[in-house]
Amino acid sequence: MLNLVTDIEVLARFGRALADPIRSRLLLALREAPAYPSDLADAIGVSRTRLSNHLACLRDCGLVVAVPEGRRTRYELADPRLGHALDDLRRAVVAVAADSTCPDTADKSCC
Repeated sequence: MLNLVTDIEVLARFGRALADPIRSRLLLALREAPAYPSDLADAIGVSRTRLSNHLACLRDCGLVVAVPEGRRTRYELADPRLGHALDDLRRAVVAVAADSTCPDTADKSCC
Protein backbone atom coordinates (compact mmCIF):
# COMPACT_ATOMS: atom_id res chain seq x y z
CA MET A 1 0.00 0.00 0.00
CA LEU A 2 2.86 2.38 0.75
CA ASN A 3 4.05 2.28 -2.88
CA LEU A 4 0.57 3.23 -4.09
CA VAL A 5 0.51 6.26 -1.79
CA THR A 6 3.99 7.28 -2.96
CA ASP A 7 2.99 6.87 -6.62
CA ILE A 8 -0.12 8.98 -6.06
CA GLU A 9 1.90 11.71 -4.34
CA VAL A 10 4.41 11.78 -7.19
CA LEU A 11 1.66 12.05 -9.79
CA ALA A 12 -0.08 14.77 -7.76
CA ARG A 13 3.17 16.79 -7.66
CA PHE A 14 3.55 16.40 -11.41
CA GLY A 15 -0.06 17.44 -11.89
CA ARG A 16 0.40 20.54 -9.72
CA ALA A 17 3.44 21.52 -11.75
CA LEU A 18 1.57 21.13 -15.04
CA ALA A 19 -1.55 22.89 -13.75
CA ASP A 20 0.00 26.31 -14.29
CA PRO A 21 0.63 27.40 -17.91
CA ILE A 22 3.88 29.17 -17.02
CA ARG A 23 5.27 26.08 -15.30
CA SER A 24 4.18 23.95 -18.25
CA ARG A 25 5.96 26.32 -20.62
CA LEU A 26 9.08 26.19 -18.44
CA LEU A 27 9.10 22.41 -18.45
CA LEU A 28 8.68 22.32 -22.21
CA ALA A 29 11.47 24.88 -22.66
CA LEU A 30 13.79 22.92 -20.38
CA ARG A 31 12.87 19.77 -22.28
CA GLU A 32 14.62 21.37 -25.26
CA ALA A 33 17.77 22.39 -23.38
CA PRO A 34 19.04 23.64 -20.02
CA ALA A 35 18.78 27.42 -19.65
CA TYR A 36 19.47 30.40 -17.43
CA PRO A 37 16.61 32.22 -15.69
CA SER A 38 17.11 35.43 -17.65
CA ASP A 39 16.88 33.54 -20.94
CA LEU A 40 13.81 31.62 -19.76
CA ALA A 41 12.09 34.83 -18.61
CA ASP A 42 12.69 36.43 -22.00
CA ALA A 43 11.58 33.34 -23.93
CA ILE A 44 8.39 32.90 -21.92
CA GLY A 45 7.66 36.60 -21.53
CA VAL A 46 7.41 36.86 -17.74
CA SER A 47 9.26 38.92 -15.17
CA ARG A 48 12.29 37.38 -13.53
CA THR A 49 10.59 37.57 -10.13
CA ARG A 50 7.58 35.65 -11.39
CA LEU A 51 9.84 33.16 -13.15
CA SER A 52 11.85 32.66 -9.96
CA ASN A 53 8.70 31.71 -8.06
CA HIS A 54 7.74 29.15 -10.69
CA LEU A 55 11.25 27.70 -10.83
CA ALA A 56 11.17 27.35 -7.03
CA CYS A 57 7.90 25.44 -7.31
CA LEU A 58 9.34 23.12 -9.95
CA ARG A 59 12.45 22.56 -7.80
CA ASP A 60 10.27 21.78 -4.78
CA CYS A 61 8.32 19.27 -6.90
CA GLY A 62 11.63 17.63 -7.83
CA LEU A 63 11.15 18.24 -11.54
CA VAL A 64 14.00 20.68 -12.18
CA VAL A 65 17.42 21.20 -10.65
CA ALA A 66 19.56 24.30 -10.31
CA VAL A 67 23.16 23.83 -11.44
CA PRO A 68 25.58 26.52 -10.22
CA GLU A 69 27.96 27.79 -12.90
CA GLY A 70 30.23 30.40 -11.40
CA ARG A 71 28.04 33.38 -10.53
CA ARG A 72 25.10 32.09 -12.58
CA THR A 73 22.66 29.25 -12.12
CA ARG A 74 21.50 27.06 -14.97
CA TYR A 75 18.24 25.11 -14.76
CA GLU A 76 17.54 21.73 -16.29
CA LEU A 77 15.10 18.87 -15.94
CA ALA A 78 15.94 16.73 -12.93
CA ASP A 79 15.91 13.60 -15.08
CA PRO A 80 16.04 13.23 -18.87
CA ARG A 81 13.10 10.81 -18.68
CA LEU A 82 10.90 13.79 -17.73
CA GLY A 83 11.40 15.17 -21.23
CA HIS A 84 10.19 11.88 -22.71
CA ALA A 85 7.27 11.81 -20.27
CA LEU A 86 6.27 15.34 -21.28
CA ASP A 87 6.40 14.37 -24.96
CA ASP A 88 4.33 11.23 -24.34
CA LEU A 89 1.79 13.10 -22.24
CA ARG A 90 1.47 15.90 -24.79
CA ARG A 91 0.95 13.42 -27.63
CA ALA A 92 -1.63 11.46 -25.61
CA VAL A 93 -3.59 14.60 -24.70
CA VAL A 94 -3.56 15.83 -28.30
CA ALA A 95 -4.75 12.41 -29.51
CA VAL A 96 -7.58 12.35 -26.96
CA ALA A 97 -8.57 15.93 -27.82
CA ALA A 98 -8.79 14.96 -31.49
CA ASP A 99 -11.04 11.98 -30.70
CA SER A 100 -14.61 13.14 -31.04
CA THR A 101 -16.15 9.73 -30.33
CA CYS A 102 -17.29 10.73 -26.85
CA PRO A 103 -21.07 11.20 -27.03
CA ASP A 104 -21.06 13.79 -24.23
CA THR A 105 -18.55 16.18 -25.83
CA ALA A 106 -21.09 18.71 -27.12
CA ASP A 107 -23.36 18.67 -24.06
CA LYS A 108 -20.88 18.52 -21.21
CA SER A 109 -17.64 19.89 -22.69
CA CYS A 110 -15.92 17.17 -20.73
CA CYS A 111 -13.82 15.51 -23.38
